[in-house]
Amino acid sequence: MTDWSTCTLNIGGVDIPTFKCLEVVFTRILTISISLAVLALFVMLTIGGFKFLTSGGDQKAAASAQQTMTYAIIGIVLFAVAFIIFKLIESFTGVNITTFTIPQ
Repeated sequence: MTDWSTCTLNIGGVDIPTFKCLEVVFTRILTISISLAVLALFVMLTIGGFKFLTSGGDQKAAASAQQTMTYAIIGIVLFAVAFIIFKLIESFTGVNITTFTIPQ
């Protein structure tokens, strides 16, 4: 659910939010935070590559750049592993834990 119109009650011509609107808020916060994290990891990977290319043979600079790229790749792998774990839990238990819903 990502639509505000389905979570409000119209009372006297005024739309009043209900607890179902927390689904929309949570979904949007999660989407934005995941997008920003992926963007940050991509920027880290790009900066590490740029630092590596411009190290000019300096061993310290090359090691720092390699460490930055390593951390970015570890972050990407952790995102993938977390997603796989969530999907495995979903397939074994049948509970959809990737979608936040409030029962009626």
